[in-house]
Amino acid sequence: MKKQISFALCVLLISAVLAPCRAYAVDVSATAAILMDAATGQVLYEKNADRRMLIASTTKIMTALVAIEHGGLQETVTVRQEHMVEGSSMYLKPGEEITVEALLYGLLLCSGNDAALALADHCGGSVEGFVAQMNDKAGRIGMTNTSFANPNGLDDEAHYSTARDMARLAACAAGDPTFVRICATETATVGGRTMTNHNKLLRRVDGCVGMKTGYTRAAGRTLVSCAWRDGRCLVAVTLQDGNDWLDHAALYDYGFEVLRADEENPPVKQEDRP
Repeated sequence: MKKQISFALCVLLISAVLAPCRAYAVDVSATAAILMDAATGQVLYEKNADRRMLIASTTKIMTALVAIEHGGLQETVTVRQEHMVEGSSMYLKPGEEITVEALLYGLLLCSGNDAALALADHCGGSVEGFVAQMNDKAGRIGMTNTSFANPNGLDDEAHYSTARDMARLAACAAGDPTFVRICATETATVGGRTMTNHNKLLRRVDGCVGMKTGYTRAAGRTLVSCAWRDGRCLVAVTLQDGNDWLDHAALYDYGFEVLRADEENPPVKQEDRP
């Protein structure tokens, strides 16, 4: 009997050693979250991913993409009094002339609500026209549970998205070289202003290239990020998450481990089976 037990234990031990290692489990404190392969759309983790929620300043990912699509980087924008608004700011002044590119830095690094309105006015002909362009692009990239009401992310009943839709937006943004160049910048001096990126993941997570933080009292902390490792790109979204920096770091460690394990142990094809 003892020999049988010892043999069984040996078998279990050998099996554990020879079995392919799988990634550890992960969970986040966010109300809604998702981790997605930007190239394939494969979802590696999700939690309430289709729940419609406020998204705060992560809205500015779409604002930046639409501005890049409809405005030249070196075009000059004249700042108006109507562009002054509550919340985070790059401290524009009425009458100031500034390039689209400089406004994009103010939008993505210091989350300027004033930059969002100036870009919208210039690139859309009006803020309303620009918001229509935002919603049009959302439809084109498959954001089926999203509605934009403004370019800055201030709370509005008609302004919402889901973690899944925001991941689709992030995957789109990850393929835009201008967007990635700007959102991955830690510090920049543009137009006489020195701006520091609010995204701490750039300094804390291996391979991270941004993308956008957000916060309002109603939305809570929102975060959309992107990271590259071993030639693979993952995007992560957390909505209403008080522990977002650590959650995104954990999601990336988990996700890239899953991808590595899948590459090392591909499924056996039917024709290869004995």
